[in-house]
Amino acid sequence: MSEKDLQAREKVEVAGQAESTRNLPLYVPSVDIYESADALTLVADMPGVAAENISIDIKDNQLSLRGNVTLEGENEQVILQEYGVGDFYRQFTLGKAIDQSKIEATMKDGVLVVTLPKAEAVKPRKITVKTG
Repeated sequence: MSEKDLQAREKVEVAGQAESTRNLPLYVPSVDIYESADALTLVADMPGVAAENISIDIKDNQLSLRGNVTLEGENEQVILQEYGVGDFYRQFTLGKAIDQSKIEATMKDGVLVVTLPKAEAVKPRKITVKTG
């Protein structure tokens, strides 16, 4: 592993397209995307977001992920803050290769996993050659 592999990445704040009703920054969650023969798997880091505060929507082939952070200790005064707390938002364009009716998602320990199954027409398949 090189030094480059171990460098920390800062959170990137989103320039919001619409006004928010929450007085919190809006961050782009870091995402890894994996591909198998059957699906794409999207893994998004959303620390501080509970499963019940995740919203996943599809409209016009746009997959939108939104995670709202639950603030604790709202009556406390911040003395030192090194970690930026805020909500998360990211959007992806889905191609025809994804079967949108079968998309599933799970959330555990601040990590959202979205499984995007491939449509049957684009899955690789083996053709059997017959003799005779």
